[in-house]
Amino acid sequence: MTKLISSIQNPFIRQLVQLKDKSRERKKSGLFLIEGIREVSLAIKGGFELETILFYPDLCSIKRLNELTTQQLNTIEISKEVYEKLAYRETTEGILALAKSKNHDISNLAFNTKNPLILVAEAPEKPGNIGAILRTADAANVDAVIIANPKTDLYNPNIIRSSVGCVFTNNIATGSTSEIIKFLKSNNINIYCAALQASGEYHTQDYNKPTAIIVGTEATGLSDEWLENSSQNIIIPMQGEIDSMNVSVAAGILIFEAKRQRNFK
Repeated sequence: MTKLISSIQNPFIRQLVQLKDKSRERKKSGLFLIEGIREVSLAIKGGFELETILFYPDLCSIKRLNELTTQQLNTIEISKEVYEKLAYRETTEGILALAKSKNHDISNLAFNTKNPLILVAEAPEKPGNIGAILRTADAANVDAVIIANPKTDLYNPNIIRSSVGCVFTNNIATGSTSEIIKFLKSNNINIYCAALQASGEYHTQDYNKPTAIIVGTEATGLSDEWLENSSQNIIIPMQGEIDSMNVSVAAGILIFEAKRQRNFK
């Protein structure tokens, strides 16, 4: 029998609001909120464990819920008031899920190939940029995305939204710059840093061996530690008046050049 919650003062709903709004609560509990049919579907596909599914029946039917998964999940019907309190977006399909976060520590990162292609982003601050980077990584089917010195948790609602659920489909790890450099070197992965100093044009390099492409923020670029450990710095030639572009756009150009060289394999 499906439970019904109609009050925003319900203790469970108040807990979910905290998870939506506060990174501290997400980290402390190891839980986060997912919104939208596509996002919930990708989380299930990505092997995330769902604890509870909530639905507003005017927007999402029981039949639609049953099409999502064959798992027997705790299901709660919610009122319009509760849905509007929990929903991050105005135009979604009436479904939310409470899910368990995964451990993304760099020490747990593994690959399904001996010739990985990895995208590393150092200290990205804007959730929208992180989401766009994850969309690019999913489109290119890279072997891993690594976030160095993360400034926000991966389950920030803005990241889930802007990645259109690709936060669930990518092989993601996090760690400090030092930890990641140590990991890459111990696995004999070439480090290509997007940087202005001592750089070769990106399309002149060979990315057919194990490769990590490293991008930094538009404001400060990469830290000296990356530049000191770079196999080769690379640059995208600029033909206009500015000398940089959005980090997610730059990452897309670099990653797809590597994919082109690898015959999109």
